[in-house]
Amino acid sequence: MNPPASASAATVIAPIAKPVGRYRWVVVALLFASTTICYIDRQIFGLLKPVLDAEIGWSETDYGDIVATFSLLYALGYLFGGRMMDLIGVRRGLGLAVAGWSVSAVLHGFMSSVLGFKFARGALGLAEGGNFPASIKAVREWFPAKERAFATGIFNAGSNIGAIVTPISLPFVVAWVGWRAAFLIAGGLGLVWLVLWLRFYEVPERQRRVSAEELAYIRSDAAPDVARVPWLSLFRYRGTCAYALGMLLTSPVWWFYLNWVPGFLHTRFGMNMMASIAPLVTIYLIADIGSVAGGWISSRLVQRGMAAVPARIVAMAGMAACTVPVAFVPGVSGMWSAVLLIALAAAGHQGLSANLYTIVSDTLPARAVSSVIGIGGFAAGICGMFVAMAVGRILDATGGNYRVLFLGAGCAYPLAVLLMALILRRSFRRENQ
Repeated sequence: MNPPASASAATVIAPIAKPVGRYRWVVVALLFASTTICYIDRQIFGLLKPVLDAEIGWSETDYGDIVATFSLLYALGYLFGGRMMDLIGVRRGLGLAVAGWSVSAVLHGFMSSVLGFKFARGALGLAEGGNFPASIKAVREWFPAKERAFATGIFNAGSNIGAIVTPISLPFVVAWVGWRAAFLIAGGLGLVWLVLWLRFYEVPERQRRVSAEELAYIRSDAAPDVARVPWLSLFRYRGTCAYALGMLLTSPVWWFYLNWVPGFLHTRFGMNMMASIAPLVTIYLIADIGSVAGGWISSRLVQRGMAAVPARIVAMAGMAACTVPVAFVPGVSGMWSAVLLIALAAAGHQGLSANLYTIVSDTLPARAVSSVIGIGGFAAGICGMFVAMAVGRILDATGGNYRVLFLGAGCAYPLAVLLMALILRRSFRRENQ
């Protein structure tokens, strides 16, 4: 059953010659910072894998199960966090999420067993699940459709900055104060961000720093407000199904890169933490370019007159093409050849994600956006849990052979875009009528 016309995918963009005011980009900067901190807290664990392997003595299966615990709780955090953002608002909701994951990051520094790390990673995942539902909802509140994918690409680039800053700084922090203190420092960053967030964030209508002209620009294509949408009715929308499927197929691949690429470089090319700085920075710097470029492409297509949903699909198809060559990584002999193929795939993932998140804003009522982001994140997290468990067992069973893992990573994105296009094909016709 299709949703009522007032909540359809159609987006009418009223022409406004020149936007006045830039405060909405301050909001993007805050979201960029929270996403950066989120990924610093997340990335530390993967980078410390060789150190913790030696100190704690866990197997690949143990490590995979710890990652799976994070994925399971992250899934629940996405689901309940998404609904929470729609119920209590972004200001309070994201503030609670960041406070929660900052405390959880600190807890890692006190753990010395597989069970302890499962507890700490689970708590981190539960809290971090609120970041993206809140951020997408904030972009929906602060930007017209023509700028949403670009704004999403910018804040989503924070995930790559976090993944760049961490490998650069972590070896020196560990050498200076040890790996336990590194987790404490990471948790403290979130608490600093929280102070800035509570000071500078509010919805546009309540933000005194926003001019009347900028508020009019933000609301230039706003759909009529609707009553709160019952949770179960969200599954009637094609955008919900397309987004959830896209997340389910692509997010576990991204988590595989975050959690296992440092280990892959260590086992295949003998790269220790210090030697991995340049390769990992390269991967995530190129991924950053992909994130911004993917959002820019679809926003540009919308500005030129293409309907929003087809523009997102076209951009995602281009980004998905960048992920296919990663299947050849296990067969290359040079370390930098492998790194550049992984970097290209990471850029494709991030560019696709900027548009995948924006599809929810394009096709769902404003009061349902965070809830749907939560549904998709839940699907991805549950799938990611099983993928993480499988990765650890495959590596133990094959003596560290990554061939089938990279092959699956190369196939996932084209399949995701094809299935999403089939689900949303009616939206194409509706928007072009």
